[in-house]
Amino acid sequence: MEATAEATPGRPVGRRDADGMAVASFVLGLLGLLVLNLFLGPVAIVLAGLALWRGTTRRGRALLGLGLGVADLVVLAALVSMDNTVSWSLAG
Repeated sequence: MEATAEATPGRPVGRRDADGMAVASFVLGLLGLLVLNLFLGPVAIVLAGLALWRGTTRRGRALLGLGLGVADLVVLAALVSMDNTVSWSLAG
């Protein structure tokens, strides 16, 4: 038997993918505030942009992911300017 990807009636596959991207951008943006903000921030921004461009039904989640992705990069820039390194620790 071969598995096929079928869309739910009235909901195209592209929309479902866009909703998944919106949620992923939110989660990655949130994680990026804690670890790997150099990588997770831009990924969250790109996923949020793609989700918005594809017309996600989770627009608020995509916008939060976009904001958190930008916040990741702002936090990284602030930490780099404080101690001139791309790494940081809670111990100070």
